[in-house]
Amino acid sequence: MTDRTRGTLFIVAASILWSTGGIGIKAVTDSGLKVTFYRSLFAAIALMLFLGRNVWGRRQWKSTPAFVIAIISYAACLTAFVIATKWTTAANAIFLQYAGVVWVLLLSPIVLREPMRARDVIAIAMAMSGMALFFVGRFETRGMAGNGMALVSSVFFAALILVLRREQRAAQAAVTWGNVVCALAVLPFISHDLALTPRSFAVLAFLGVFQIAIAYVLFVRALAYVTATQASLTGMLEPVSNPIWVFLVLGEKPSAFAIAGALVVLAAIAWHTLGGEAAADLPAPD
Repeated sequence: MTDRTRGTLFIVAASILWSTGGIGIKAVTDSGLKVTFYRSLFAAIALMLFLGRNVWGRRQWKSTPAFVIAIISYAACLTAFVIATKWTTAANAIFLQYAGVVWVLLLSPIVLREPMRARDVIAIAMAMSGMALFFVGRFETRGMAGNGMALVSSVFFAALILVLRREQRAAQAAVTWGNVVCALAVLPFISHDLALTPRSFAVLAFLGVFQIAIAYVLFVRALAYVTATQASLTGMLEPVSNPIWVFLVLGEKPSAFAIAGALVVLAAIAWHTLGGEAAADLPAPD
């Protein structure tokens, strides 16, 4: 197995785990900020246990401006997405967040010196078109504040991918401390209401450990082997996987448009992956 294939498979696994977020967040009645706090708290604890000295050993990272930007982007991305999911439909939130793929494409040549190729542009255009088809009849104009929050999440999502790709040595620590910062920042707003029902505890623990911690460990490792554009494009498997969970949990069958859109997204990812370059083959970011 090549490094590129290994990296792509890591992102596929991370995307499947990420895709459980929408239905998980909707499954609890707790506020968006409360969900954000507990999900990040459980994720931080899990990452501290999983990664050990890679997190708190200063030999593994330095407090550079990029490291700080990664922490802020991570915390802001998670918070904005949870709030967006609460304020609008899960489909809207996921679709709009993945507008971040376009920002990654545009900024990679500047931030990472990864060239923008015609293949990248075509693949992302195909994937976004497939996603638009995928959400026919599901994307709603109501909840405009939630839609706006999802777009904010997309900006921080793109910034996070770019910085983690650039600062690979500190990436695991950045994700871990990002969860710590996120939980601490939200705590004052929900400190009067920390109680959880057994159902909420189980759902939020799952989201923290699996949907966030394990998924980001896989994603960070993948960034050593694939470009930022490839990583963000392959990550679009998340919205494709989301209706599978809806079908398995709620019994809601995907529409013909959804199936067609999913096939277009998968085709775009496969076409780009088969003809792309591994990150190791590109100049390392300064």
